Amino acid sequence: MTSGTNRLRNRISALLPARADLADMGRNPRRDLLAGLTVAIVALPLALGFGVSSGLGAEAGLATAVIAGALAALFGGSNLQVSGPTGAMTVVLVPIVGEYGPTGVLTVGLMAGVLLVALAALRAGKYMQYVPAPVVEGFTLGIACVIGLQQVPNALGVPKPDGDRVLVVTWRAVEEFVKAPNWTAIGFAVVVAAAILLGARWRPTVPFSIVAVIAATAVAQAAGLDAAKPIGTLPSGLPAPSLTFLGPGSLGSLMGPAVAVAALAALESLLSASVADGMTVGQQHDPDRELFGQGLANIAAPLFGGVPATGAIARTAVNVRTGARSRLAALTHAAVLAAIVFAAAPLVAKIPLAALAGVLLATAIRMIEVGSLKAMAKATRSDALILVLTAVATLALDLVYAVLIGLAVAGALALRAVATQARLDRIPLDRADHSVEEHALLAEHIVAYRLDGPLFFAAAHRFLLELTDVADVRVVILRMSRISTMDATGALVLKDAVTKLQRRGILVLASGIRPGQRRVLDSVGALELLRHEGRDHATTPEAIQAARGHLERAGILSTASTPKAATRHEEHVR
Repeated sequence: MTSGTNRLRNRISALLPARADLADMGRNPRRDLLAGLTVAIVALPLALGFGVSSGLGAEAGLATAVIAGALAALFGGSNLQVSGPTGAMTVVLVPIVGEYGPTGVLTVGLMAGVLLVALAALRAGKYMQYVPAPVVEGFTLGIACVIGLQQVPNALGVPKPDGDRVLVVTWRAVEEFVKAPNWTAIGFAVVVAAAILLGARWRPTVPFSIVAVIAATAVAQAAGLDAAKPIGTLPSGLPAPSLTFLGPGSLGSLMGPAVAVAALAALESLLSASVADGMTVGQQHDPDRELFGQGLANIAAPLFGGVPATGAIARTAVNVRTGARSRLAALTHAAVLAAIVFAAAPLVAKIPLAALAGVLLATAIRMIEVGSLKAMAKATRSDALILVLTAVATLALDLVYAVLIGLAVAGALALRAVATQARLDRIPLDRADHSVEEHALLAEHIVAYRLDGPLFFAAAHRFLLELTDVADVRVVILRMSRISTMDATGALVLKDAVTKLQRRGILVLASGIRPGQRRVLDSVGALELLRHEGRDHATTPEAIQAARGHLERAGILSTASTPKAATRHEEHVR
């Protein structure tokens, strides 16, 4: 009882902030404060835009950036991660809003937070490393396309059409634009996107997103452009925390979306933290703590009307590039955004929606790493196929299905590659202890096969066809010491092969069976066939001796030809 309590206490302690985190925050506060201010300037239009795109409004995006950004920074597993609303999460939330409404999204966010905390307690963070790179690249490409298409209604200045499929909504928005063109809106979107993309090439350190948004807002207000529809009224502060949105009766129906949101939050956050580690020296995130921090952030954000949050790769990259070294930078980013919510809400409310659409269009374009895509496509055909399938599934279905499809295809192709490594080679008998005449006679009636590699479901049936195709022999010896993996399917196939050979009057002997293989073979009854009459041998020479005895009893091999010398090569031919 005491040891269990100690383990639980140690596990909880490992997930909580440590003294080292506080010490890091005090080493270079000036640099971290500057980095946090820069990230806040970059994050403001993104938080507003993703809030609008999610369907809950700009205030939801701001609440998420402030609450989730602060908690994830404090409790997360990375010193450099910046969290908040993201485009990937928005893609998942749009259909949830359409089916369950805003209260459904808040409930899903809360449930996803609980699931993330559970994943952290189960130490599931380490499994991120098993997601193949082509799945991640295809996933990112698909998200970029979806984010871009989601901005089409605001960029064209038309009301968002009904529908939860981005391709359908985009097509309907284009139809509405053709009926009543709004060139002012599309002009704002194009100019803002172009300013951000070209400005990033010219002066990478300047936050052109906020500059372009401020300029667009000033022009819209000065010229009185009614066609440039603004965000609208924003509350001057965060709402009081509340659980009024939570309906116990809806929890069952929302479990599926909650699992999807939690999976996406875990995937994107751990990926973002890994990217941050790779951009600097001496930083290494704790994946379980990161899941824990994201879980707490997603539990708290809905209480303030916020949408589910994840680690944000773009904002995290800006944080690293501007010199952040501790969690103080991400906490400063959240504090600056909170100050903007309280002090500048009336000004923020005047930002044209088309300008925010331009910011997100530029973000989508910058998400596409052409060099990485080319490298992945050239690597192998399998990698290219996985990338394309994941990207198409992201665009046509949803993100969770896309990841599952990508993982399934990657797993199938990996199994296919592993299965081709399984070999069944016919091995000549050892000549050392036999005369030329006896060896020729033995080779005529005994065949030895060496099994190399994995014997599992993906390769087992091919093995069965090859093995049972043997003809015109009296004894088959299976040398099994080189089998690397065996599952129940492989054991069953081996059992079937032995049974079929024995029905044809062929004696089957085995040598070199490992302890782990014995358990699998015994579980399906295959070992019993080999144990019968001493057909299971430790070494190949022992199996050859047994085969010789069988041929002697059958009158094929004379007892006079049996060599007197003992077997001297057992250790070399297992």
